[in-house]
Amino acid sequence: MKDVKSICDRLGETLLQKAEPSAQRVLAVRAPARTEIAGNHTDHEGGCVIAGAIDRSIEGLATANREGVIRVYSSGFDPVEVRIDALEPREEERVSSAALVRGMAAQMAATERCPTGFDLVMASDIPTGGGLSSSAAFELALCRVMEALWPGRPIDVIEAAQMSQCAEQDWFGKPCGLMDQLAVSLGGLSHMDFAGDEPVLQGLSCDLSDLGLTICLTDVGCDHSAYTDEYAAVPREMRAVATRLGAKRLCEVKEETFYRHLRELRIVLGDRRVLRAMHYWWEMELVNVRWEALWAHNAEQFCRLTEQSGASSAMFLQNVSVGGTERQNAMVAIAVSTRLLQGRGATRIHGGGFGGSIQAFVPTNMVNAYVSAMNAIFGEGACKEYRISHEGATAQWV
Repeated sequence: MKDVKSICDRLGETLLQKAEPSAQRVLAVRAPARTEIAGNHTDHEGGCVIAGAIDRSIEGLATANREGVIRVYSSGFDPVEVRIDALEPREEERVSSAALVRGMAAQMAATERCPTGFDLVMASDIPTGGGLSSSAAFELALCRVMEALWPGRPIDVIEAAQMSQCAEQDWFGKPCGLMDQLAVSLGGLSHMDFAGDEPVLQGLSCDLSDLGLTICLTDVGCDHSAYTDEYAAVPREMRAVATRLGAKRLCEVKEETFYRHLRELRIVLGDRRVLRAMHYWWEMELVNVRWEALWAHNAEQFCRLTEQSGASSAMFLQNVSVGGTERQNAMVAIAVSTRLLQGRGATRIHGGGFGGSIQAFVPTNMVNAYVSAMNAIFGEGACKEYRISHEGATAQWV
C-alpha cells in the first residue's frame, strides 16, 4: 500500500494546500480490510465467528473546511459531497458511498458532537466487490476522521463498529451483522460471540503462517454487491425460523427444539429456510472447534473442519451460487481450488457469498504454484495472498 504522502501527492495535495490557514492541520487515517476465518452467516443470528483484519487497507488524509460540507475524494470513484445540515437517510442514496458518509456523520452527531465540514482524500488497495469489507473499512475510516475533527468523548472499538453497522443498515440499506465492522475496528485475529447485547471478544496473537498456512483469496469475477437482495434473504429466512419458534434470533433457539418442529417448519416455511437454519447450528459447532485448533496450532484439524464448514455453506446455507445455469463463478472457483489442493489445506466460500471471493488456506510451500494456477484460470491478479494485520482503524495528526 502506498504511504499517506503518496496519496496526498496523487489525489489531494492541491486541495489540502487551498484549505483555510486555520485548518492546515492534516489528519492521516488508515482502516484495514477484513477476512472471515470461520462463522459463515452466524453473526447476525447471535452466533460466534472468527475474523481478522488483513494487510490491505484504505488510507487517506483529511483537513477541516468552513463550508458545512463533507467532501470525499477516492481514487477510482466519483467524488462524494454531503452537507452536514441534512443527515437523515435518503432513499435515492441507498447502496451508495454518499449514504455511508451521511450515516456515519449522523451517528457521530448523536454522540453530542457538532459536525463541521472537512475534505478527505483516500486511496485503497482493497479489492472492491470481493467480499473483503471495503465498505466497513470506509465506514471506520470516516468514524475515526470525524472523531478527531469533531471534539467529543472517545469512541471505543466496539461502539465505533456498532455505529458503522448502523450506517450500513439504516442509510446504505444492507442488513449486515457486526463482524465486518468489528474486525476492521479491532485489528488482529479474534473470536467474537454475538449472543449478548455486547459482543464478547477473545484475541489471538498469531498469523495463519504460524500454522504453515497462507490465506489466499480469489476474486471470482462476480461483484457480490450486485446480490444484496440474495444476501438480505439469508438473515431474513433464518429469522423466519426463529420467529416461528418464538425467538428473535437463532441463538435463542435450542437445536433440539428446531428438530422437534422440523416437520412443521418444512410445511410452513419451506425447505430453504429450514436448511439455512440447519447450517447455523452446524457452523456454530465448527467455529469453536476451529478456534481451539488455532490455539493448538493444529493445522490439519483446522483445515479438515474448514472443509466441513465450506460444504455446509454450499449445501445448506446455499450462498455459493446465484441460480441459473450460465454463471456459477464461486462454485467453479471452489471446485478448481479443491482440485489444486488435493486434500491439503482447505477451501470455502468467503464472507457473504453470492460472488465476491473464495478463501483457501494453502500450505506455505504450495502458495506460488496455487496462486499461479488460479490466476491462469480466473485472470492475472485474481488470486492473492494475505496476512493478518494487527492494527485496526486509526487516525493521527501529521
